[in-house]
Amino acid sequence: MSHSPPAVHVALSGGRSYAVHFEPLAATPMHLREAGVAGSRVLVVTDDTVGPLHLGTLTDALRASEWQVETVSVPAGEASKSLGQLSALYDWALGLGIDRGTPVLALGGGVVGDLAGFAAATLLRGLPLVHLPTTTISQVDSAIGGKTGINHATGKNLLGAFHQPLLVLADPATLDTLSDRAFRSGLAEAVKHALISDTDLAPRLARDWDALMAHDPAVLGPLVRDAAAVKAAVVEADELEAGERAFLNFGHTFGHALEREAGYGTLTHGEAVALGMRAALHLSASLRLDRVADDLGDFAEADRLVRRVAPAPPALDPATLTAAMATDKKRTASGLRFVVLDAVGVPRLADGVPPEMVEAAWRFALRDPDAAEAASPVA
Repeated sequence: MSHSPPAVHVALSGGRSYAVHFEPLAATPMHLREAGVAGSRVLVVTDDTVGPLHLGTLTDALRASEWQVETVSVPAGEASKSLGQLSALYDWALGLGIDRGTPVLALGGGVVGDLAGFAAATLLRGLPLVHLPTTTISQVDSAIGGKTGINHATGKNLLGAFHQPLLVLADPATLDTLSDRAFRSGLAEAVKHALISDTDLAPRLARDWDALMAHDPAVLGPLVRDAAAVKAAVVEADELEAGERAFLNFGHTFGHALEREAGYGTLTHGEAVALGMRAALHLSASLRLDRVADDLGDFAEADRLVRRVAPAPPALDPATLTAAMATDKKRTASGLRFVVLDAVGVPRLADGVPPEMVEAAWRFALRDPDAAEAASPVA
């Protein structure tokens, strides 16, 4: 008989804290009451992919516990992180006559979490938020930490707010309904957590990869839980991204530019981050040498792990991608800010990076991974 991994606790300043539970969706009503949610009505936001799979399980459990359940479904995909979709959520929720105690339950992956979370953050100046993540990427990363938001024509996640959830409940069984592509690419954030943290995640991922791909619960559950714990620890130390939390953006400055230039939906977020991490590893090697690196040196092992989740790269121009990074929200007065590694588990921020190093990193990441391995004497 399998057992749920222990909960991860996120302790924030001012006595605020919440738990990340790894339990069946049917446990949601119990945890709502334990978290102090009063009232009798909940708003559930899902999408048209997740809803048919999991909404019935959730609503049956809530109604059996005498909750009045209001549901809405948005189109699946990155395009739903828009002002138009946000406005439609406002109209729906306000039309129901909600009050400040009405909780918003986000059932789905990162898109639903970001969109529903931003609606919860801004409706009536803040409604209680509960994340019910159903994808790999949301269970290990995006449901934890309070980031919410939508995209703008000029860039990804440029409109948003920090709004911490009351609780997170990640049902491991929902991962079994993902496509192979969604499951694998979602593990990019777990790989990222492995590379920026001083933990045993990286060797475990490499050692147990086949069991992970087979959804072996003895491997998958603990690994998802421990990857989530890395995110929780960083959020505890730096809730509003004034310092250490920025390390969670490893691969993301490159990745967001890829998503935008390839066209939202062409690459999954995890695929874009994976290619972005390949670029960030090359940039890390260049900065250590103070010149454009010929190969990855001792980052080659990390790159082998990243390539397990990286797709074939799109045919895009490095100079165009470099220019597209100009609107990244992490830009500072001195230019683009990158997260790089001095070593695996030792991240740092790098400002004022020479443009030739950035373009070289793009050229490396946009080569076919197999060709990149053949070209590097140490890979």
